[in-house]
Amino acid sequence: MKSLPMLLCVLVLGACSGKPPEPQAKATATATATPFDALKAKEQQARDVQKIVDNRAAQQRKQLQAEQR
Repeated sequence: MKSLPMLLCVLVLGACSGKPPEPQAKATATATATPFDALKAKEQQARDVQKIVDNRAAQQRKQLQAEQR
């Protein structure tokens, strides 16, 4: 019975080899899909649309100011 704990310790230490683990396939951040990707895409699309609306509003303001002069 006394040798059983010693034997278990030797087996556990023997299983822990000094070799590093084999490298696994590295997943890139862009390839990993998250549940928020669709939301982020919609948010970016909304920002792009808002930029277009803001640019057109600025153009119309300039035209109105030019006509008033």
